[in-house]
Amino acid sequence: MQTFTIIFLSFLIASVLTRLWLSVRQINHIKQHRDAVPQAFAGKISLEDHQKAAEYSSTKVRLGRITLGWETLWLLIWTLGGGINLVDSWWNGFGLSTVWTGIAVILSVVLISALLDLPFSLYSTFVIEEKFGFNKMTLKIWLVDLVKSAALMLVIGVPLIALILWLMDQAGQYWWIYAWSVWTAFSLLMIWAYPAFIAPIFNKFTPLQDESLKSRIESLLTRCGFKSQGVFVVDGSRRSSHGNAYFSGFGRNKRIVFYDTLLNTLSENEVEAVLAHELGHFKRNHIKKSMLLSMIITLGGFALLAWLMQSDWFYASMNIQNPTTHSALILFMMILPIFTFFISPLFSALSRKHEFEADDFAKQQSDYKALISALVNMYRDNASTLTPDPVHSMFYDSHPPASIRIAHLESA
Repeated sequence: MQTFTIIFLSFLIASVLTRLWLSVRQINHIKQHRDAVPQAFAGKISLEDHQKAAEYSSTKVRLGRITLGWETLWLLIWTLGGGINLVDSWWNGFGLSTVWTGIAVILSVVLISALLDLPFSLYSTFVIEEKFGFNKMTLKIWLVDLVKSAALMLVIGVPLIALILWLMDQAGQYWWIYAWSVWTAFSLLMIWAYPAFIAPIFNKFTPLQDESLKSRIESLLTRCGFKSQGVFVVDGSRRSSHGNAYFSGFGRNKRIVFYDTLLNTLSENEVEAVLAHELGHFKRNHIKKSMLLSMIITLGGFALLAWLMQSDWFYASMNIQNPTTHSALILFMMILPIFTFFISPLFSALSRKHEFEADDFAKQQSDYKALISALVNMYRDNASTLTPDPVHSMFYDSHPPASIRIAHLESA
C-alpha cells in the first residue's frame, strides 16, 4: 500500500470519527438542556419553542450522520475503488481532445455525485423542514430550482473548467499562477453579478415599499456612509419560513436584501438594528478581509495541486491508472476537505470575531436592545438551538452561540 494511501485513510478515519464524536456531543448537550430555557432567554422564548429548537437541531445532526456515512462510502468508491478511473477510461474511448475529455469527466462526476445526494436533499426539505413547519416549497419549485442550477453550471462552469484545464495543459510550469488569476477574476465577477443577474433567476426582488421603514434605513445608510443600489425584499416565503437579511455585491452593485419573512416578524427598530449589524461587516472591512484570505488560500491550493500533479505517487495512491490533469483536479477537490477539516475551528473563530465586531458597530449606530430583541426573535423563528455544545460550535458555527452573543451585546 502506498504511503499517501495510508495517510489519506488515516485522515479520513480521523475526520469521520471526530465528526461522529462531535455529533454525539451536540445531541447530548442539547438533550441535557432541553427541559429549561436558559436564564438569558427566560420570558423571551417559551419552553415549547426551546424544545422545538432542540428537536429540530438534533434531527438535523442525525441526518448529518447518515449523510456523512454515504459521502464517505462514495469518496472511497471514487478514489481507491477506481470510480474516477472508470469514468475517465469510458470517456477516453470517444477520442475527444484532452480538454473536452476533461470537461466530460468532471461533469460526469459532478452529475453522478449530485444525483446521489438528491435523496438527502428531498428528505431534508420535504420531511424535516415540513415536520417543523418551515418548508413552503412545492415539488415543482424544487425541480425548477434544480434545472436552473444545472443550467447555470453548464453556462458558467463549463467555460471556466475548460480555461483552467487548458492552462494546466498548455501554460507551462507556472500555470497555477495564471489559473489562480482566472479563478480570482471569476470570483470577483460572480460577487459583482450575483445580486443583479443570478439571484433574480431564483427569487423575486422588489424595492422596499414601507416608506417609514425606508426612511429610517436611508438615514442609517447616510450616517454609515454606505451607498447601494437600493433596499430590496426577497420572496423567501415561497420556499421557507426561515428569515434572514444580507447585503451582497460590491462597488456600485451593492444591494441590501431583507427576507419578507423577517420583515413580517420584526419591528422597525429591530430591522434597523439588524441592518446596522450587516453594515458593520462592511465598515469593518470583513468582506475585503475574507476575500483577501480566500485569494491567499486559493493561491496556495493551486500551488499545491501543481506539485501533486507532477508526482506519480499521488495518482498511484488514489488508484488512477492513467494520470491526467483533470483526474488530478478531481482528486484534489475531493480529498482536500479531509485534510482541512481539522483547521476549520480557526476559520470559525475568525468568523465569530467578525460577528462580535459587527455587533459592536451596531451598538454604536442603533439601539442594542433592539438588536438583542431581533436576535431572540430570529433564534425562535428559525428554531436555532440556544444550547449548542461548545466544541461542536467551535468546529461548525460561524456565529457565536446565542447566550455568548447576547452577553456580549449587554456588556459595556
